[in-house]
Amino acid sequence: MTLVRAKKHLGQHFLTDKNIAAKIVDSLRPGDKYHHVLEVGPGMGILSDFLLQKPEYDVHLVDIDTESYQFLQKKYPQLGSKLLNADFLEMDFAALFTGPLAIIGNFPYNISSQILFKVLDNRQQVVEVVGMFQKEVAERCSSKPGSKEYGILSVFLQAYYKVEYLFTVKAGVFNPPPKVLSAVIRLTRNEVAELGCDEKLFWQVVKAGFNQRRKTLRNAVSSLINKEKMTDEPLLELRAERLSVADFVSLTNKISAGR
Repeated sequence: MTLVRAKKHLGQHFLTDKNIAAKIVDSLRPGDKYHHVLEVGPGMGILSDFLLQKPEYDVHLVDIDTESYQFLQKKYPQLGSKLLNADFLEMDFAALFTGPLAIIGNFPYNISSQILFKVLDNRQQVVEVVGMFQKEVAERCSSKPGSKEYGILSVFLQAYYKVEYLFTVKAGVFNPPPKVLSAVIRLTRNEVAELGCDEKLFWQVVKAGFNQRRKTLRNAVSSLINKEKMTDEPLLELRAERLSVADFVSLTNKISAGR
């Protein structure tokens, strides 16, 4: 079978180490939470081989690369319509899956943030994610308040998911090898369905705070607050990077009450 060429414009770096592939697949922790598993960007199927050995999973594969899709059609004829030649970022999960699902993949590094925001947009249905990212992105997702990596993505992901940095992966186990280190993280959906605040306002506060992260929140979110009613709010004297998710929820509620 002719191998698939890695395409730079798609950010493809094919994993070649089967031990790491098995470790990634074994990092899924379904319990009784889900049985649908969607693999993004399977390439030549190194993760898929292990996923398809697990009868408890209803596995779907999606790849935007037509060459990969045609390769996988020959490799896994049994998948039929569960193998999709499509753009993950444009997928309608609710139309494809009844009930919760997990997402797994050696994700293209050039669209890492877009993939994670797609997960956030579908957080009521996506209950777990296990994926390979650029190490810098993985650290940003799992970083804690006060660190320089902590930012918008950290807060949004940790508001809805438990984020675990699982392990680092060296460049030599990919073809072609990327110029950066990689890492695998796991996102597990929180049991709490809602944040306990106006979530639209929460997103506005977080984005405004980090878009001007050198400023105190009083200045960064000034357009969102009633300044007369929030003269004594201590959280506003801090920079966004100092606030935990719980702090942002508390601040959002205070801003909402003060309007």
